[in-house]
Amino acid sequence: MKAAKEIVLVAVFTAWLIGGQLALSAIAGVEVVTVLMLTFAYAFGCRRAAAAAVCFSLLRCLIFGFFPTVVLLYLIYYPLFGLTVGALGHLLRRRVTPLTVAALVAAAAVMTAVFTLLDDVITPLVYGFSPETWAAYAVASVPTMIAQIVCAAATTAALFAPLMKVFSRFRI
Repeated sequence: MKAAKEIVLVAVFTAWLIGGQLALSAIAGVEVVTVLMLTFAYAFGCRRAAAAAVCFSLLRCLIFGFFPTVVLLYLIYYPLFGLTVGALGHLLRRRVTPLTVAALVAAAAVMTAVFTLLDDVITPLVYGFSPETWAAYAVASVPTMIAQIVCAAATTAALFAPLMKVFSRFRI
C-alpha cells in the first residue's frame, strides 16, 4: 500500500506542476514550478522529488512539444533541483523558520539563474551556434531570467510556508 501512495503522491504533484506551468505559460518569466518543486522536494525528499521532476520533464512535452534542447534541459535541471533541495530539507530536518525561508528564497533565486545559464549552454551546443550567435542568445535571455528570478523569490517567500502546511498533512 505504501508504494501505491507514493506513486499517487508523485502523480498528483506532477499534475500540479504541469497545471501551474500551463496556467502561466503565456506570461514570460512568471512561473510557479520553482516554488512548487522546491517545497515538494523540501517536504518529501530527494527520491520523490527526482521522480516527480522526471515525470514532469517528460509529460510536459505532451502539451508544449518535444523540443530536444528543452527535454534535455528539463531532464538535467529539475532532477538536480529536486535532489539539491531534498537534501537541504533532510539536513535542516524539514524545519520552517524565518531563516530557513530566507535561505530557500535565496536558493530559488540562484537555481532559477542556473536554469537560464544551463539553457544558455545547452541550446547553443545542440544547435551549433557560432560564438556571436551564442553571445546574442545569452544576452537575449537576461530580461526573462531577471523576471523569473524575481518571480521565484517572491513566490517562494509568499508560498513556501503555506505549501509546507498543506504538504505536512499528507501521510505517506
